[in-house]
Amino acid sequence: MKREWQLAHGRILQTGSKALIMGILNITPDSFSDGGQHQSVATAVAAARAMLVAGADIIDVGGESTRPDAVAISAEQEQARILPVIEALARETGCVISVDTYRAQTARLAVEAGAHIVNDVWGLQKEPDIAAVAAETGAGLVIMHTGRERTVLPDVIEDQFAFLRRSLEIADRAGVKQAQIVLDPGFGFAKDTQDHLQLMARFTELQAFDMPWLIGTSRKRFIGEIIGGSDAAQRDAATAATSTILRLNGADIFRVHNVEINKDALSVVDALINAKTTL
Repeated sequence: MKREWQLAHGRILQTGSKALIMGILNITPDSFSDGGQHQSVATAVAAARAMLVAGADIIDVGGESTRPDAVAISAEQEQARILPVIEALARETGCVISVDTYRAQTARLAVEAGAHIVNDVWGLQKEPDIAAVAAETGAGLVIMHTGRERTVLPDVIEDQFAFLRRSLEIADRAGVKQAQIVLDPGFGFAKDTQDHLQLMARFTELQAFDMPWLIGTSRKRFIGEIIGGSDAAQRDAATAATSTILRLNGADIFRVHNVEINKDALSVVDALINAKTTL
């Protein structure tokens, strides 16, 4: 379904008509795939430019690794890593920028620096005040499902509904408009390989939310387990396969490391979808 995703600073993205690509830009020393690659503003901006040339619609900037067992950092450390990069991207490229954070203070500063989207891997349930930041700034808001630090329901789809409904209640109480919100099923966050396969196989059931979906399967461990334990950087073709499956089942936005391979795969899917609608 075609929708307008309302973002900060008056920006709008169209979802539904074609797959959107969110390029991953980790300003971290310890991310599982690209940690340590973008330690200066100059190298980070160069990497973002390359992703934009390859076809990225959004650049997602993160300053703290969300991999399992990652070492936590302070808000001040996170902000010192990402705010100069966001400011430079806003000034030099004008691209749509997402900030990958669960902290309300970091989210507010990032939007002030030029970010348009807040991407919260704790689904507003770690720091609920982050919802107020989205409401007050008009930022787009990605609400992700996670199974970390809680008891999950046995059925993966039932657990999605239980968790995300609670998150949507937090957003609604804060005054976030539905047009600002995109949901994310949280591939890789306290789920095993069978959970991931069930999520892909039953993804259409999540369309009952009647909202856009962002997918983050890129280079995740479960892909390595399926194809034989390859290194993270060797999982791009298999990532594109998951993107294809989930696009056919209704996903809208794809958060990836390798923009080009996913862009190409999703272009074929979009051509197929468009051909079907004209029959």
